[in-house]
Amino acid sequence: MKYTKDFGYMSMIETVTDVNNSFLSRRELTCNFAGLGGKLKKMEAVDMVTKEFKLDGKVVIPMGLKTHVGKPLVTGIFYVYEDEALAKKHINPTIFARLDKVKAKMEEAAAEEAKKEDAPAKEESKDVETKAEDKPAKEESKEGKTE
Repeated sequence: MKYTKDFGYMSMIETVTDVNNSFLSRRELTCNFAGLGGKLKKMEAVDMVTKEFKLDGKVVIPMGLKTHVGKPLVTGIFYVYEDEALAKKHINPTIFARLDKVKAKMEEAAAEEAKKEDAPAKEESKDVETKAEDKPAKEESKEGKTE
C-alpha cells in the first residue's frame, strides 16, 4: 500500500508525553502513531508531528521509532529545538548524518520525478509542433489543386 505524503489522517497521532526540558533547552515529544506499523518512515513522522503541533521553523529530530510486536502501533520520540546549532551540540553527529543522507535521497527522487514529468511534456510539445507543420503543408497542397 502506498501512502501519500500528506497521510490525510492527522488525528492518528496520540501524544504520550510532552515535556519541556529547560535544562537542555528543548521540547521532548513522545507520540503514538496508530495503524502505521511497518509503514512509517522517520521523515514522514517528522512531517506529521510538525503539522500536528505547528512546529514550523523549528528543528524536529526523530530520535527513534519503535514498532510494537503484534500491534499496528508505532511510538516515536522527537526532540524539538529552537536553534539547529544547539541541537548539533547536544545530539550525536551520526544522527544528523543519517538525516542528511535521507534528505539527499528525497531531493534526488524529487528531481528525477520532475525530469520524468518534463520529458513527456517536451515530447508532446514536439508532436504538436510536427502536427502543426504537417497541417499547413496539406492546406497548401489543397490550395494548389483548387487553382
